[in-house]
Amino acid sequence: MNLSFLQQLNAIQSLPLGTSSASRQTEPLPSLFSAFLQEQLNSLSFQQEEEVNRKADLFLDPALQQRFLQLQSSASDRTSYQPVTQTAELNWTTTLPDRSARFQPLIEAAAKKYDLDPKLIHAVIQHESNYNPTAKSAAGAGGLMQLMPGTARSLQVQNIYDPQQNIDGGANYLRQMIDRYNGDIKLALAAYNAGPGNVDRYGGIPPFKETQAYVPKVYNTYMNV
Repeated sequence: MNLSFLQQLNAIQSLPLGTSSASRQTEPLPSLFSAFLQEQLNSLSFQQEEEVNRKADLFLDPALQQRFLQLQSSASDRTSYQPVTQTAELNWTTTLPDRSARFQPLIEAAAKKYDLDPKLIHAVIQHESNYNPTAKSAAGAGGLMQLMPGTARSLQVQNIYDPQQNIDGGANYLRQMIDRYNGDIKLALAAYNAGPGNVDRYGGIPPFKETQAYVPKVYNTYMNV
């Protein structure tokens, strides 16, 4: 079912009642709502259409009409959602080197702490998040170095979207993987992407399409930074 429409109707019922401006009170609500409803109905099955119609009947209640106008007003005035404050500080119109330079001090500190080449940390960040501190994967990995929540906890990272904590944790994990595979950077990168268990199981870079593509891309960036 197309849930966005039903979620809007449910959200309407949770909004507090209030008095809209005179201009909104005179707004042609039926045409506004009808156009929106028709767009949703065009993509629904018969059973789903019946459910939407049932909820639409509730909308005839004057109080809900008032709430709908309030919801529309709130949506039009709302600015773009910013998950955390770092996004607002990051200028995505700048070049990749400019964006990476923003995190250079944190990368240098982590590289020194864990005896890593800072170019390796840069390469991982570039391919994991493209220097977006609020990036989140479908699997739940987050932040600049895309730490999984469980891995982050094991590394004492409390906030994966904090650049300093994320880079420190990711560098720590890279160091562990490099030590585990006796300095083999490619195996360490494979473990970073697919997990050390899979590297051990297959005795090398796992035969996963993503990992097979990930390792040479990150390694080549590392060697050519």
